[in-house]
Amino acid sequence: MIKRKIKLPAPSLRRILRIAFIIASIGSLYFVPWILVKAWILPLPDTIQEQLDEAIGHGFDGMIVYVDQAGKAPEFYAAGWHDRKNHIPAYPQALFKIASITKLYVAVATVKLVKAGDLSLDKTLAEYFPELAGRIENSDEITLKMMLQHRSGIPNFVDHPDYWSKPPKNKQETLDYALDLPGDFEPGEGYGYSNTNYMLISDLIDKTLGYPHQQYIKAEILKPLGLKNTYGSLHEVNIDDVMSGYYVGIEDDMKTEFTGLMIATAEDVGIFLRALNDGTVFNKGEQEIYSSVYVYEHTGLLVGYQSIAKYHKDIDAVVVQFNNTTNFNGYDWNLAEIVYNRIVKIVKRKK
Repeated sequence: MIKRKIKLPAPSLRRILRIAFIIASIGSLYFVPWILVKAWILPLPDTIQEQLDEAIGHGFDGMIVYVDQAGKAPEFYAAGWHDRKNHIPAYPQALFKIASITKLYVAVATVKLVKAGDLSLDKTLAEYFPELAGRIENSDEITLKMMLQHRSGIPNFVDHPDYWSKPPKNKQETLDYALDLPGDFEPGEGYGYSNTNYMLISDLIDKTLGYPHQQYIKAEILKPLGLKNTYGSLHEVNIDDVMSGYYVGIEDDMKTEFTGLMIATAEDVGIFLRALNDGTVFNKGEQEIYSSVYVYEHTGLLVGYQSIAKYHKDIDAVVVQFNNTTNFNGYDWNLAEIVYNRIVKIVKRKK
């Protein structure tokens, strides 16, 4: 893909999310999941392409699916719009904002540094970030291992009541939404998914290496796997190659928001996920550490972007699904999961 620098428009996210916050609050009062029931009970189509076309009929703007089943050539599917304003059809090779699937790459990078002796799972947050010792409760008890496992109790910045109505402008403002708050639970005594954990871990990798963690991920994970269509930032790619993202009820394209998150094709995510599950992404001794700290599949949710990436051991298949339509009341997320599960059933039936 040809790369070119892009000049992003003035941020419109604050205005968009204020509207979305209001829509979600009102919509949640009148939620009737009839479309979910319909999507679930409809007869299963014969092909994955038919299922994607059906999903577009349920209200998704665009969808991409990648299937890698052992012993078969990879399969690529797309339906709907890549860019609805310019009437560009969706295509399987498009780049996509993978959101929290990024955590898998960060976890692998962390484990590699632990095995190399550059990081320790048992060192505490206060030891790694003494400047945060007085601003994150129990920082002297929270270990790197607990952060990787989401067992730290550190509040999730997206759960702050002002996060969506007053979106942060930069990383420091994002972190501020998790500081000076009571912990969600005592370290190691519970589980609470928190984006704050992995934002801090990414910062720790940067601090340890003296250069961006994205550069380390590229050198130690992407290049060895031959992944040429995975990037650490929107600034690294041709903006036209990125699938547009949409929020229900708002015409604005979310493509140019959240510019610093990982971007990849469905195929690249699928290749990485198989390497994660079969162990080929690891060097000797690393997989044992990884298995003790994190999971082998993930989903992602960002304004305008939803993703599901899982390995199905019973059929030895990786199935990755991207769709570019979201809302905040969980409606589209549940619908996307129904579509995904139906696609897996089709793959199993074909086998």
